[in-house]
Formats: sequence, C-alpha cells, structure tokens
Amino acid sequence: MQFDIQWLLTPWALGIIGLCIGSFLNVVVHRLPLMLERQWLADAAAQLADTDGLQRGASLDANAAKAVVAQAERVDTALGKLAPLGIAMPRSRCPHCGHQLGWSENLPLIGWLRLKGRCAECKRPISARYPLLEALTGLMFAALGWHFQGQMVALLWCGFAAALLALAAIDWDTTLLPDSINQPLLWAGLLAALLGWTIPLQTAVTGAIAGYLSLWSVYWLFKLATGKEGMGYGDFKLLAALGAWLGWQMLLPIVLGASCIGAIVGIAMKLNAKLREGRYVPFGPFLAGGGFVVLFAGAPRVMGWLGWA
Repeated sequence: MQFDIQWLLTPWALGIIGLCIGSFLNVVVHRLPLMLERQWLADAAAQLADTDGLQRGASLDANAAKAVVAQAERVDTALGKLAPLGIAMPRSRCPHCGHQLGWSENLPLIGWLRLKGRCAECKRPISARYPLLEALTGLMFAALGWHFQGQMVALLWCGFAAALLALAAIDWDTTLLPDSINQPLLWAGLLAALLGWTIPLQTAVTGAIAGYLSLWSVYWLFKLATGKEGMGYGDFKLLAALGAWLGWQMLLPIVLGASCIGAIVGIAMKLNAKLREGRYVPFGPFLAGGGFVVLFAGAPRVMGWLGWA
C-alpha cells in the first residue's frame, strides 16, 4: 500500500502536525534564551579571567584585575554546577515543583486541557501561553495547507511560519531575536528562491538587502538624533529574512502594518500600566505578524491596498 503524500498536505493533517510542532516551539521559546544567556556568561567569564587583557584593555591595576578575575571564576564555577540544558534534554518539567511530565501530560493542547491548566503534582497553574502557541501553530499550518491547496511548497511555508512564531514569542518575552533562528530563516529564503520554489532570486536578494539596510538606516538616524537605540540588530535581520521570502515589494507594507499595530498595542499597554521596564514594546512580533498578513493576502492584493497595482 502506497502512502498518499497529498493526504499529508491537507489542512487537517497539517493542523495536527502544527500542534506537535507548537509543542516543540514551546520548548525552544523557553530554553533557547536561557541557553544563550549561559553561553554569554561563560564567554564573559572567560574574557574577564584574562588578567593581562584587563590590565591592557581596561587599564586596571594588578590588584583590581585580580579581583575581577576572582569574580569571573566564581561565575564560571556557578555555571559548571548547573544541570546540562539543551533543546532535547532534560525532559519537560513543571516550572514550579520540577515534576517530570509524562507522555499524556505532554500531548499538545489535550494534555493541558486534561489537567485543567494545573500541574498534576503541585496543582499550581500552568501558563495558558503553552496551549495557545500550540493552537496558533496548528491553525497557521492548517491555513497554509488551505492556502496552497495541496502543493508541496506548503511544507516549506510551514517551516517559515514555525520560525516566525518562535522568534515572535522569544522577542516578546526577552527582546531577543536569536541569530540561531534568524540567520537560517534568511538563508532558507534565499535557497528556496534559488531553487525556484518561492519568488524570483533577484527579488529575494534585493528584498534581503533592502530589508536589512532600511531598518539599519532608521536605527542610526534615530540614534544620531536622540542618542538612544530605538531597536536591536535582530530586527534588521528579521526584516531581511522576510524580504528574502516575500520580496522587496512587501517590505513597506510589512513595516507600515507592524508600526501601526505596535503603536496601538504600546498605547494600550501604557494605559493599562503593563509596559515593561524601559517602557518599550518589542518590534519583532509585529514584523512577524506583518509577514503573515502579506503572505496570506498575496502580493497583488497588498499592492492594490497601497495603490501600486
């Protein structure tokens, strides 16, 4: 009996796959920033343990340099005592009591609903963000299956959607847009264009360049005018990746939509006193949202909205 690949490309099948991918994305969103922070601390400790470097680069005297080295060694020792952390290991646990989740508790969406949103061991609440991300990923995959009507390229765009959802969630939580997701997303977009799976290669390359340079220019103009940083370099890279996948023509609609929605959300959070320290709203989630809008709307319709058709 042959397996019919077309069944895999139906909205229902992709939706179920999306639920499982969403469960994995929850792990990535939670653990990847912690893994990065540990690596940065380890790198900083190694740099600060260099007595000669401290004296040469920071102009510290010998005693001051020794004191810094001692603190760096304490950080390195503390990091060495931590349990190993990766995407695959250790197994998922309750963040409150450390209870290791069984297979049934790990079922996407169903596990959370069966437990009524509480840990089976300590009965403390489990954030609703976990099933929401799973459900959103499932819905996004199903929508892509419907949008591409059984074409194999739907699987490619599902990967694009998963990366955007992970970046949006991580940026919202931490204001980080990790290169370990951003850069593969950019190169995957260029490779897909090269292989003729998405948009013309010239359009993709131009989109990547224009996406990066546009926000890079805004960043420096704002910094020169105010002395402050208005966004991070991860935003440049994310818009470059969106340009590689969707083309340079879609960059302005993405940025305009992201800016408008971001401003509305920021004002609402300010009125409700929910702005985080520093009074800022990360831009990455809104760039990702803009990318999804132009993907599903299609270039002709978006061009028509702007009067460019």
